[in-house]
Amino acid sequence: MSRVHQSVQDFYAGAPLSKFPEDLRVYEHLIWESNPSAVIEIGSYHGGSALWFRDRLRTLASYGRIRDPIVVSVEVEPERAVKALDAADPHWPDSIKLIAGDVRDPTTIGKVADLVPPGTQVLVTEDCAHVYETTRAALEGFAGFVQPGGYFVVEDGCVDIDELRLHDDWPRGVLQAVRDWLRTDPGYQFCVRRDLELYGLTSNPEGFLQRLR
Repeated sequence: MSRVHQSVQDFYAGAPLSKFPEDLRVYEHLIWESNPSAVIEIGSYHGGSALWFRDRLRTLASYGRIRDPIVVSVEVEPERAVKALDAADPHWPDSIKLIAGDVRDPTTIGKVADLVPPGTQVLVTEDCAHVYETTRAALEGFAGFVQPGGYFVVEDGCVDIDELRLHDDWPRGVLQAVRDWLRTDPGYQFCVRRDLELYGLTSNPEGFLQRLR
């Protein structure tokens, strides 16, 4: 429980970042493996993870593995993220595109598609409300951005595991949404990479999904 509590009070570049360090390390592994030029982040929170992903893509570009990296971050109310991003890096709009939108709104998908060229290898990370409806909507609406070999990461399935719940009022439904979606035709194109839960603790059980075809 103390590890979970610590993770929700962490920072990156001065902006709040609520992720386990073990999961950040896994992200580094799969980013290096799949070479995404774009990250689509569903749920910006205070912007720390958008900065972190942006900097990881910049590092990948410095090795010559990708070009023109971009992070597209979607948030229902992005004002707090804008404030934190402005404080961390006044030039963030050059490489991070922050979209005001709801994952359940089909127009949000179009706004994201306008920023990501077709055929781009994309990493999608879903980190919004952590309930069945939003998790399922994210998978149905955004899995198509992922090319074969790429990843869709559904975060915080830990809300469905009693031992990892900090508060009784935390939401539930993430894992059931993932399991149900994987049984659909689009879901059959993905596999669950439980082997990426490398470090003994993850906030994303059953959440590292790789597109196979």
